[in-house]
Amino acid sequence: MSRRKSGRSTVAQRHNGFNRALVFLIDWPALARAAQVVLDRADEVDGDRYEVLTPAADALQEKHPLAATLLRRALIDFALDRARVKRYRHAARNFQQCKSAATVIEDFGRFDTHETFERRLKSKHGRKSAFWERVGE
Repeated sequence: MSRRKSGRSTVAQRHNGFNRALVFLIDWPALARAAQVVLDRADEVDGDRYEVLTPAADALQEKHPLAATLLRRALIDFALDRARVKRYRHAARNFQQCKSAATVIEDFGRFDTHETFERRLKSKHGRKSAFWERVGE
């Protein structure tokens, strides 16, 4: 990577707008840097931004499954926390993708394992049968 390109992606990593930085790095593509932005700024992920998070998670899934998982978890949390029933089908698919990715993630670091994430969801949203039925499909 040229020095100029490297400098642009470094600026993007530090950009105030998480979504803009993520989109830039995914489009570049600078996937390792995009993944690092997700890991470093996970608390800034807005689960309502499915139009940004879904393609980013898809792009990161193969080589950066933890970062993809964190984006998918944000989508799931948003849908369930706000009872966005129309998004439950997508949330269930994201949940299954997180479960699958957990088998290849060696270290979750400071983030919850899939089992811990699932327990939290069941504790907080166990009565949302429309979601859990879709997870079981």
